[in-house]
Amino acid sequence: MAEKLNEEMIAELVKQVLKEMAKPQGEKKAEATYRGQAQEGRLTVEDYPLGSKRPEIIKSPRGNAFNDLTLDAVMEGKATFEDFRIDPDALLMQAQIAEAAGRKQMAFNLKRAAELTKVPDERILEIYNAMRPHRSTKEELLAIGDELENKYGAKSCATFVREAVAVYERRKLLRGDVPE
Repeated sequence: MAEKLNEEMIAELVKQVLKEMAKPQGEKKAEATYRGQAQEGRLTVEDYPLGSKRPEIIKSPRGNAFNDLTLDAVMEGKATFEDFRIDPDALLMQAQIAEAAGRKQMAFNLKRAAELTKVPDERILEIYNAMRPHRSTKEELLAIGDELENKYGAKSCATFVREAVAVYERRKLLRGDVPE
């Protein structure tokens, strides 16, 4: 009974993940950073959604092809949870499509998301909580910005945190500030 339940849960998880991967999500970077860009050229809105129109260029973080991410692959141990995480290259490809569609802000957000794939999930949650109003001092937030840039190479995310510090300071949202 438990084995059947586990199989059903895995099957449902795989269906949801594959469905999400095929959905329009985001877009790719202007520089040639994703696997195969030199051969593929720039992506356009005609390539959207990548999961159905260009699945051959989508890879999992472990390098498995998009079309190889099946329930059978999970059951055979060829695909793991790591394969179903978003790959930074996929986000950058989506950013490229967004740029081609004139959606510059969406492209920028997808590029920032690609940077965050290098940051452990637990740390992202800690940073999220630290950025809530009155949770952190200016120094703590600036240290987070430095960490994002220097440890993870997340330069645009670091800039975002530093810009937030200026806004928090102006609006008295730092820990220890007394609201007016």
